[in-house]
Amino acid sequence: MYIIIVGLGGIGRNLTSIAAERGNNVVVIDQDESRCTAILEQHDVLAITGNATDKTVLEEAGIDRADAIICTTSDDAVNLMTCLLAKKFNVQNVVSVVNQKAHSDFFKEVGVKIAENPDELVATRLYYWAMNPRMQQLLSIPGGSIFEIVAEEGAPIIDHEIRDIVVKDFVFIAIRRMSGELIIPSGSVKIRPNDTLVVFTKKESEEECMRLLNRQFKRSSD
Repeated sequence: MYIIIVGLGGIGRNLTSIAAERGNNVVVIDQDESRCTAILEQHDVLAITGNATDKTVLEEAGIDRADAIICTTSDDAVNLMTCLLAKKFNVQNVVSVVNQKAHSDFFKEVGVKIAENPDELVATRLYYWAMNPRMQQLLSIPGGSIFEIVAEEGAPIIDHEIRDIVVKDFVFIAIRRMSGELIIPSGSVKIRPNDTLVVFTKKESEEECMRLLNRQFKRSSD
């Protein structure tokens, strides 16, 4: 697969590592020459110093044969303009980070797959994991994530049925009891102390999901 990655910040560098290690043909574009030099010392990729909103820079990167382009800069205007140019070159898979939620609709209108505000998402997860050490993420998938949470003894939800749980844009996939018994959840199943629930939530609802579950599954510290 021929992939162009725009931006060599934290996300771009990690993305380059993943793509290169999986055997893809990778081209990276960044305006900082030192970043381009550093990535060449680590991976067998083509690095171009330049502005990805410049058509000639994209042409040098081989945009006409790219299978995908991924924009990871911290500047939404740069990301959007680059995506628009990529669309004109008929790149089939155009993906971008969106740093400010208010800009999301602009990207969606031109058919760009987006990852909204990654720094805010990471910060939110860290906060709720710190609030409840018995919550942890299992898997991140397109459009959402799967994680598990343990019902603490003395939590408000203990001895209540699943149908009593306040739910918003998430579903329970399974319950694992302390005995090792695995249960497919139904509305009449009662939550016992130390039950581990596996949850799927939509990406855009992750913060609300964590807030609701922490409130119901965590023992009050009062």
